[in-house]
Amino acid sequence: MEDDPLDTALIRSTLKKEGIACKTTNVQNEADFVAALERGGIDLILSDFALPTFDGLSATEIVRARWPEVPVIMVSGTLGEEQAIDSLKRGATDYVLKERLSRLAPAVRRAMLETEMRLERRRLEAQIIEGQKMEVVGRLSAAVAHDFNNILAVIMGYSTMLALDLDAKNPIRKYAEEIQNASERATSLTRQLLIYSRRQAVNPVVLDLNDVVNDLKKMLERLTSDDIEIKLVSGKQIGRIKADPGSLGQVLMNLAVNARDAMPEGGRLTIATKNVTIRKNTVGGPAPILGNYVMLSVRDTGTGMTDEVKSRLFEPFFTTKAKGKGSGLGLAICQTLVKQSGGHIVAYSEVGKGTTFEVYFPRTVQPLDTATRPPEPAALPRGTETILLVEDDLAVRTMTRGILETQGYTVLSAANGQEGLDMVGARKESPIRLVLTDVMMPVMGGHAMAAQLKRAHPNLKVLFTSGYTEDTGTQQRLIESGAQFLPKPYSFAKLALKVRNMLDN
Repeated sequence: MEDDPLDTALIRSTLKKEGIACKTTNVQNEADFVAALERGGIDLILSDFALPTFDGLSATEIVRARWPEVPVIMVSGTLGEEQAIDSLKRGATDYVLKERLSRLAPAVRRAMLETEMRLERRRLEAQIIEGQKMEVVGRLSAAVAHDFNNILAVIMGYSTMLALDLDAKNPIRKYAEEIQNASERATSLTRQLLIYSRRQAVNPVVLDLNDVVNDLKKMLERLTSDDIEIKLVSGKQIGRIKADPGSLGQVLMNLAVNARDAMPEGGRLTIATKNVTIRKNTVGGPAPILGNYVMLSVRDTGTGMTDEVKSRLFEPFFTTKAKGKGSGLGLAICQTLVKQSGGHIVAYSEVGKGTTFEVYFPRTVQPLDTATRPPEPAALPRGTETILLVEDDLAVRTMTRGILETQGYTVLSAANGQEGLDMVGARKESPIRLVLTDVMMPVMGGHAMAAQLKRAHPNLKVLFTSGYTEDTGTQQRLIESGAQFLPKPYSFAKLALKVRNMLDN
């Protein structure tokens, strides 16, 4: 902001001479000054202290009120000490006398560096706050999943026992079996909560990608809006891949949500699978590693992305959505989960032409891990050993005890780890062969109780169970300690088979 053409030219030449490349806009009054700022793209303001119809102090006040991040440097030929101090008090970043323009370039560089540092600090603070919010949401999701899994365990257990008490021709038995089927579907929903909260251990299996996509279609329809058409194009005879089904589900759901947000007016979401063989490295190609892959593509007809957005697409916390509308973690999580399976994910997009994400999973020749139907409860192995059951949820404890007693075991039950220790210490009859304990309980948790029991009874077998693990490494640490793990909710068959297997080995 300068009304003298000679001074304007001098300031520009000084900046150029000092190697500060910049584009300048010269204004001389308040209207032009505000208009230039409203157009945007202004990184720094150099202002004379006094102009015929406007002054630097008033300009500084306007900037601080509406554009607080833009630095203002006073450049004046008649700036006294009091005026300089007053300008700094009003919010100016620095002041330079026209007789000493050698200070101009250092002042500009310092002002820009300080501004950059402030913005970076605020960006990092915002990331920390967003991360803390995500952690809270994750803990809430895990807690809900934990409680709901306890409820599902009771429903699954009692519906199985009810079916056992009914003759195969009894029409009511069909209702009990339908309750079992519904509870198994509900179990998949709680698993999604655990995946979201990152408290679900990764369990890679050999699978058919088409099966995973088809199973998730209804869930994807609920995640998107009614004006978005979902089209599945399943490749014929695609190869097998080794991945965690839950992780695949999270990747697909995150990509579908991204596509939904890119199509606010509706559109088409096409999800396709096919075999791909990469025989040569291509610059910017989909997968830099040669080999055979199964590709999952997710294509939308939405707004598309600029090259700048694409270059930062997988950065944690980077988002183009309005504040409060996205965390910027979805695609970063997708990339992490895909890499865990040895795969690659890339994006192709043009503004106005939609976006396509391509996910490449290495093909494997291993056989499918087929989920065999568990045997009927009547055919399950039985036993007569004594088992200690430690569970703080009364309904789960009662139900689990009923299952084990139905299979012939003698069951002692306790509500927490301390009660379990006391019960073992007071036991005078036949020895306890196995401890089935929840991980997280009041007074004393299962892990602390088991550690004390193992010191006194090294051969005692311990089976941990929980609705969720505190983190993805907890299950592995339990196994490494010599214990085994049974996730909730468990079915009648899974519990009976697991207990018998541990007692026999």
